[in-house]
Amino acid sequence: MPIRWYGPANPNDPIYRHFNRIVNCTLHAGVFAAVNSGLWFVQGMRHPWSHLNWLTEAWLALLIIQLISVIAQRPSQEERETAPATPSPQNDQP
Repeated sequence: MPIRWYGPANPNDPIYRHFNRIVNCTLHAGVFAAVNSGLWFVQGMRHPWSHLNWLTEAWLALLIIQLISVIAQRPSQEERETAPATPSPQNDQP
């Protein structure tokens, strides 16, 4: 099931902002996995690249910092209760 936001995009809604941060972190992790696996594959097929360990570790550190930031900025229970109500999901079938 794909990730889906029901209702209008409201940048003032703390739940919507948190959802946006989660999606961005997930995309960052996917790009990290795709690029690094490709680089390590190319390194295995050709000559070694001495800076690949450093690049992977630095990028992973940035990804972990982003993940910690997403977790630290999640809305509190109080913010979730006072958030504007989003409309219920509608059936896409005619």
